[in-house]
Amino acid sequence: VKKFQLGYCLEAWDAFSNLALENGYKKDFLLKTGLSIEKENRLLDRFRGRVIFPIHGIAGRVIAFGGRILKTDSKTAKYLNSPESEVYYKSRILYGIFQAKKSIVQNDKCFLVEGYTDVLSFHQAGIENVVASSGTALTTDQIRLIKRFTNNITIIFFIIFNITTK
Repeated sequence: VKKFQLGYCLEAWDAFSNLALENGYKKDFLLKTGLSIEKENRLLDRFRGRVIFPIHGIAGRVIAFGGRILKTDSKTAKYLNSPESEVYYKSRILYGIFQAKKSIVQNDKCFLVEGYTDVLSFHQAGIENVVASSGTALTTDQIRLIKRFTNNITIIFFIIFNITTK
């Protein structure tokens, strides 16, 4: 939790946005970062009721956020991401790259997994040379990013088949 700076946004529609405003954050900042959305002249929490995964750039600065809902609700997207911005292009970043880059160089190998929780699970098991494409199609920019640290990539994507017979 500390290593990846995980958080949680309450279920309330505007608890985070109101607290951020009270603590001096500007409305424009909250909207640009995608933490809040504006609806009918009201700021609402984009990630309400979700675990928050800060997405760090290669230098360690938080450039975006991902959120995962905890309850099962077929009407609600399981994952939600910050909108693309001046500093965040989903197809150009890998989740966990900041935390993994040293280990990737030391091991001369990178494990590429699908999502945030996959990266966390590997780190909990002591395997730190792992990054995630965050559910996007793997892009050449992401491969180039890994190639800055190693030429050796092992892709570990899990595919679930649902086969029904008649």
